This record gives sequence, structure tokens and C-alpha cells, in this order.
Amino acid sequence: MKREDKQVLIEELKSTVQEYSHFYLADVSGLNAQQTFELRKKCFEKDIELIVVKNTYFKRALEASGKDYQELFGVLNNNTSVMFCNVANVPGKLIKELNRKSDKPLFKAAFAEESIYVGEHLLDVLASLKSKEELIGDIISLLQSPMKTVLGQLESGKNTLAGLVKTLSERE
Repeated sequence: MKREDKQVLIEELKSTVQEYSHFYLADVSGLNAQQTFELRKKCFEKDIELIVVKNTYFKRALEASGKDYQELFGVLNNNTSVMFCNVANVPGKLIKELNRKSDKPLFKAAFAEESIYVGEHLLDVLASLKSKEELIGDIISLLQSPMKTVLGQLESGKNTLAGLVKTLSERE
């Protein structure tokens, strides 16, 4: 491959890294054709871009992106696939789901929520991260809860007051 072609490939990887806010590094070597097809299909369904990269090109793209990805360089060995997405926990959940059936894809590391996670033991943490939309939903639920309680008490009080007025009117 010519030097110019390599540089174009590195620039494309750099723009992809900058386009997506989260990415996971995994080892998918050893998957047969059917398993690879299923992985790619599930990634497509969950809006994850899966690409297999050459470690040196990806390292150069990370260096050129302007952020400090130094901690990830240690896991850029053997076979590496990158799962790009804009929701931090989706690839983690997908990897956990697929690991119930087999040991592949093997989680290596991730860049999620502006933090770097290295090691398979952190996959549970990543899968349980809440997305921005889920956090906003939780906050709205927390804000609505006291209001719903007050409205419920007023509703039940209305029935009590109406019953009391009716009872008093029937006594006379």
C-alpha cells in the first residue's frame, strides 16, 4: 500500500473517531461466518458502526485526533475491531448479550462518556451506564413524583369532602 493511501485511511479513521462520541475495542477473531453475520446484523440494528482496523493505523488516527488516548494504546494488539456509536452503553449491552452464547467478541477497552475503560472486568460498568435520554427521563420522573403525590391526595380529599357534605345534608 502506498504512503498516500495509508494517510488517506488514517484520515478517514480520524474523522470517524471525531464523528462518534463513544467507541469500544473488541477482539472478534475466531468467529465463523454465521457469527460474524449475526454480529454485523445486530450492530446495524443498534446503530453501531463496526469496523476491523489495523492497530498501527488506528493508533495513528487516535494520535492525530487531538485527544489523549494513551491508555488505549496498550490494548491495540492482535485482532482489533472498533464499535462506534453515539450512545455509550449500547455496545456494552450487545457484547454482554453475545458473550452469553460464546466468549467472542472479547471486550478490550472503550472510550465512553469522556473516560477510558480498559479491561474486561469493566464491561458490566459500561453496560449499566445510562444514556443522556435515560438520565433526563429519570430526572423528569423524580420531578413529577411529588406533584403526582399532591394531586393524588387532593383527588382523594375531594371525594372525602363531597361525602362529608352529602352526609351532613342528609342529617337535616
